Amino acid sequence: MPKLIKLTGDPSGKDFGAEWAEDGFVHVGDDDALPEGDVILSLARFQAEGEILLSNSRRVGVRVEPDQEVEALAYDLPRLSVVALAFPKYRDGRAYTSARLLRERLGFTGQVRAVGDVLQEQAGFMVRCGFDAFEPADGATPEAWTKAAHRFRHVYQRAADHRRVAFEERAV
Repeated sequence: MPKLIKLTGDPSGKDFGAEWAEDGFVHVGDDDALPEGDVILSLARFQAEGEILLSNSRRVGVRVEPDQEVEALAYDLPRLSVVALAFPKYRDGRAYTSARLLRERLGFTGQVRAVGDVLQEQAGFMVRCGFDAFEPADGATPEAWTKAAHRFRHVYQRAADHRRVAFEERAV
């Protein structure tokens, strides 16, 4: 089972951090048998079997690849627990856009998880875009993740984390 780092506290404030968390979800491949309990499926498998799984009183998550549109989940988002956005390479940033769409346009309040080639250097940007759980590929600790997420004191654009932008801070 992969290690999972979750955010604690409110990312719009200075007192948020990260900690290790138990991951109750099992990633299930398209050809794998479904285990008991909570699962994360590919978007294709969810579209084929999701209605049945959601009616079985289990928590369900969906893994979305960078070339897939999160808007395909719009109808089912209130019933999903996790949307896992894949980073096949750390330099592929399409999942950042998907996270912002989930949070800001689609109003998703569940967990947005970064999976794949996830590195602590990305922490600040991921938090700003709305990610709140991470499966780090670089062995990063929650302490290192917290430090990386706090690297920049000021921000200059509005984002999903609702931090106060620099010009608003100066006005106070």
